[in-house]
Amino acid sequence: MLTQNQFVRSHGLGNDYIVMDPASVSFKLTPQNIIRICNRNTGVGSDGILALEKSASSEAKLRIYNPDGSEAEKSGNGLRIFCKFLFEHGYTEKSFFEIETAGGKVQAQLHLVLGKAPLVTVEMGKATFDSALIPVSGFTGEVVEKPLIIASLNRELKVTCVSVGNPHCVVFYDDINLAEKEIHVLGTLLENHPQFPNRSNVQFAKVENDHEVTIRIWERGAGYTLASGSSSCAVAAACVKTGRTNGDLTLRMPGGQLSLKVSPEFDLTMRGPVEEIALGTVTGELLQFLEKNAPVKA
Repeated sequence: MLTQNQFVRSHGLGNDYIVMDPASVSFKLTPQNIIRICNRNTGVGSDGILALEKSASSEAKLRIYNPDGSEAEKSGNGLRIFCKFLFEHGYTEKSFFEIETAGGKVQAQLHLVLGKAPLVTVEMGKATFDSALIPVSGFTGEVVEKPLIIASLNRELKVTCVSVGNPHCVVFYDDINLAEKEIHVLGTLLENHPQFPNRSNVQFAKVENDHEVTIRIWERGAGYTLASGSSSCAVAAACVKTGRTNGDLTLRMPGGQLSLKVSPEFDLTMRGPVEEIALGTVTGELLQFLEKNAPVKA
């Protein structure tokens, strides 16, 4: 288990997170502290923080913080990292267990090799396209291949919106190179589009064939990222919903690839690798800054 002010830094396909046990740190994870910790120049640096909490009904509860200080409901890469952390750092001896998140409970299976968990399968729950549940304003029923106006660009995009415990907006492209050029412009505009009251994660997807899809990702609260598990789930669900692919898919991202299965009822199963990068301790002036901002006993 982690000792005073320790953290673990891990990544899933280049999507990196810091894992912390708030019970073992001398500061609070306030938005300002989260922003500082995640800063790659003045902090530890990461795409977010995974915080361990006790759960009354599951093996553990996971809280997920974005690098802008906001909180996310669910993260596929984050879940795999967190599950590996729980096992390898002595918080559980189980290789199959349930995790509680703000986006619902999920089942996780660790694939062990010599006492480590380099590969993790997570049952990510059920996808929904219902505008009220995602949520998306201005639509009724399912948001599948619907027009969305970006007023500042005087442009209309066809989008498929889906929730997998957190909101996503999928745009299909025939040319992924075009998506690469547009992602930083369209990503931030779509993330903060007025029809997404909780903002949205954004994916640009090119279907290669009936079982392979290439995607680029703009993550809510984080921006462009090399990989995302929940984004992969959202794209897989959108591909099946629109009849572009079958339900057994490989999602390819700049950081690597994930395997996804989409059931006829849109239940989602994700399998992918996880790697630990470092075990460290917050010290020095950074620790002083964090404690000054929000000491645990304040």
